[in-house]
Amino acid sequence: MGNNIEGKVVVIAGASSGLGEATARHLSAEGASVVLGARRADRIQSLAKELIASGGKALAVPTDVTRRYQVQDLVDAAVQNYGRVDVMINNAGLMLYSLLERLKIDEWEQMIDVNIKGVLFGIAAALPYMKEQKSGHIINVSSVAGHKVPWAGAVYAATKHAVRALSEGLRQQVKSYNIRTTVISPGALATELPDYITDPEVAGIIQKFYVDFAIPPDAFARAVAFAIGQPEEVDVNEILFRPTRQEL
Repeated sequence: MGNNIEGKVVVIAGASSGLGEATARHLSAEGASVVLGARRADRIQSLAKELIASGGKALAVPTDVTRRYQVQDLVDAAVQNYGRVDVMINNAGLMLYSLLERLKIDEWEQMIDVNIKGVLFGIAAALPYMKEQKSGHIINVSSVAGHKVPWAGAVYAATKHAVRALSEGLRQQVKSYNIRTTVISPGALATELPDYITDPEVAGIIQKFYVDFAIPPDAFARAVAFAIGQPEEVDVNEILFRPTRQEL
């Protein structure tokens, strides 16, 4: 195919729905071997079977990204089955918007655990293999909220700003190992994220916004494919995109 994707081993954390599922389908169609991680084992196992039936190579590994050893097992499984890991996509995320005065501290901690620590665990699992290979690509998922702070999204935005900071720090540190880094910041995409908002004052507003403006998650998959598909000497460090009609 000559797309710089065919034959690559791609690990996707958060692959059971939304952005991760769309990316798995897209990259599999481009010839990548995909290793799918998510808590919902039935979903990733079903997706892996579907991709294999279509002629692709896929492996499902139940993974909770808040558990470091499970993220390590996910990446180890990729290497054990396919011999290497070329791309690590740290995609798992939670978007639990709420007003700070609601003091939903458990939700704050959940977002920190998934959105920040989950990314760090993914980096920690993949980086040693990539250093040894002297090649690799780590893709972290931020958000438009990693650039702007939306109403009722202070904690979520803080976690996504952190992902961008981590990604820039990583970029500076891995150049000598020939490792590429990309942080992707999408706007409103049609995923399950708004469905988990528990603050009643916020939930209806955000859900209506997504109904009105969200675009299909394949837009994210195409951005991922663009970054991976560049020649190895080209390092696409940051992609920020939105639905055309989205103002924030």
